[in-house]
This record gives sequence, structure tokens and C-alpha cells, in this order.
Amino acid sequence: MSLARALDRFFRHDAAGGVLLMASALLALIVANSALSGGYHELLLKKFSILLDGEGLSKPLILWINDGLMAIFFFLIGLELKHEMVEGKLKNPRDVMLPGMAAVGGMALPALVFLAFNFSDPVTRGGWAIPAATDIAFAVGVLALLGKRVPAALKIFLLTLAILDDLGAILIIALFYTKELHVDYLYVALLPLAGLFLLNRAGAHRIAPFILLGTVLWVLVLKSGVHATLAGVVTAFFIPLKDKYGKSPLHALEHALSPYVLFLIVPVFAFANAGVVLQGLTFADLFAPLPMGIAAGLVIGKQLGVFGATWLVVRAGWARLPHAVTWAHIYGLSCLAGIGFTMSLFIGGLSFDDQAHMNAVRLGVLAGSAISAIIGYAVLRFSPADQEDSESTTPAVAE
Repeated sequence: MSLARALDRFFRHDAAGGVLLMASALLALIVANSALSGGYHELLLKKFSILLDGEGLSKPLILWINDGLMAIFFFLIGLELKHEMVEGKLKNPRDVMLPGMAAVGGMALPALVFLAFNFSDPVTRGGWAIPAATDIAFAVGVLALLGKRVPAALKIFLLTLAILDDLGAILIIALFYTKELHVDYLYVALLPLAGLFLLNRAGAHRIAPFILLGTVLWVLVLKSGVHATLAGVVTAFFIPLKDKYGKSPLHALEHALSPYVLFLIVPVFAFANAGVVLQGLTFADLFAPLPMGIAAGLVIGKQLGVFGATWLVVRAGWARLPHAVTWAHIYGLSCLAGIGFTMSLFIGGLSFDDQAHMNAVRLGVLAGSAISAIIGYAVLRFSPADQEDSESTTPAVAE
């Protein structure tokens, strides 16, 4: 097989995004603890500026990645959310009940576990949302490695849970991670918003005007103090599902953007944010409140939250497990939901801006995500492949 065909098969595999993400994180870990460490951190702190007559944006490269490239990541999430809400997995409220409650439990319990370790520290308790997130690419990548050993309905359940989890993370960022609000910029931001609204109402076919107005909105939101990635989500919701010609700009943009986000933006983010400096660390450092709270939140909180909420909803008779999905499958999925990685590192960067705390965040996120991935894979690997639970003979709908 030629190299080109091998690469094509790799990038078409469902696990490709997760594998590339893991490779980027491992590379960051190696570089951050090698002779290249100084250059690695120096590069991330180099300022990149876009100025006009001395006015504009001047930020370190790490912030261009976390505020700029991740705005595109959130733009894609916004496109996926709109798609699913209008014509996909989130269209029917009854289909959302089970994964929706699982997502709520999977965000609340990890936060409580984290606070159990950090509540007494007014600085570190601000990171309560770090273990509440699930990394879609990583979790789906691990699930894809299992192939047909898991029911197709389990992947749909995980995707729906992760999409709702992302929606929850977006709301958390909007409500709790706005440090200093400059309302005047938000007033000016109403202008590109109005333009996006008019383009949507007109069923505009061309995507470029949406992107231009979305970029202006991003700059204004960034200047306002609200986290700029939210501009990506807002812009995405104005992209028409159907234009005046009956075509779908939203589907076209989602399809075109996905490979760049999955295989470029997310790996670049992982490489820039996963570089834990291990020099000077001891085994006891992992048990410090901040990394321990994050790791325990991802490993224990996610399991208890996702599995517990699912069990309560089914027990109450509000919904049933998806077809062919057993409680062993649900437990394995609950473990995979503890792979926080991208979103956890992102929220960690919003919570702390000093290197000492961020190194502890990276340590907790990497440890918790790795343990969750290993346990989840093992549970699902040895779960019955074709066995159907007696309660799992109908799709997940409310009675």
C-alpha cells in the first residue's frame, strides 16, 4: 500500500482525530521536558500584532491560539449544535432526555468533586469547571478503536451527550469567565450582529459576508472582556440551514471546516497547551488539591454523574436505554466521558494565567483523561458484544 493511500485511510478512520490529538499532547510533553523547552515556551510567549496607526491587537502567540484558533473550533461546535437542534439528534426533546440528563450529571458531579478538594482555597476553587467538560474527538476516537464490539446506538448516545456537554461548557464560559466587562464594545457589536441577522433573513448564499461580520464580532467581543470564542458560536447560529436557492451553506461549511479543525486546530491547541514541565515534580505533587481535584473530578465525578443520572432517569421510567445498550456499556461510556482534555485545558487557561497553576492543571487533566480512557476502553473491550439488556429493546424515548 502506498503512503498516500495509507494516510487517506488513516484520516478517514473515526479514531484519527483522537490519535492525532494524543500524538500532539505527547509531543508537547516531550518538547517541554527536553533541551527544546526554552524555545517552546519562548515561542508561545512571542507577541504577534495586527495594528493600524498603533491601534489593534497585540497578544502572545498562545493567546492567538486559545482566543483565535479556538474561536474557529467553537464556530464549528455552533454549526454542529444548530444542525442537530434543527434536524438532528437534538430535534426531538424526547430523544434528548436521557443523554441530556447524563450530561447534566456529568457536569455537576465533577465540579462538586473538584470543590471537595479545593473549596478552602479561594484561588484554586475558581477552576471548578475544568473537570466538567468532555473531549468529543478523544472520546469518540477511543470508542472507534473498539469497532463493532460496541452497539451503534452507544456512539450516538456519546455524541449527543458530548454535544450537550459542549453547550453546557459554552454557557459556563459566558456566565463565569468574563473578568472585566466593557459594555461600549458590546453595544458596537450589535452592528455586526444586525448584519448577520439580515443576511440570515435574506437566505444569503455566499459565506464570505458571514465570515467577515463574524470576524468583526470576534474583535469587538474580545475587546469587551467576554471570551472571544463565544463570537464563533453566535456567528454559527446565523449561518442559514437553507439559502434562497434551497442549498445549505451550513452543511457545506460544516463539511469543509471539520477536517481543518480536527486535524489542524485541535492538535495545534493540544501542542501549545499540554506541555507539562515535569522537572522538579514529585509523585506527591499529583496529590496536591488542584491536580487531584481535576483528576478525581474527571475519573470519579464523571463516572458517578453520567452513570448515576442515566440510572435515575431509567429507574424513574422517563426513558429507556438505547437498543442493544447494556449497563456495562453505559458504565464504559461514563468513564470515556471523563476524557476532558481539549475543553478542560481550555477552561483551565481561562481559570489561571500563571505557569505554576497551569502546570498543575495540565498534570491533572492529562492524568484524569488518561485514566478515564484506559478504564473506559477496558470496560467496553470486555463487555458482551451482542448481548441485549432486557430493558434495552426500544430506543431511548420517554414513556
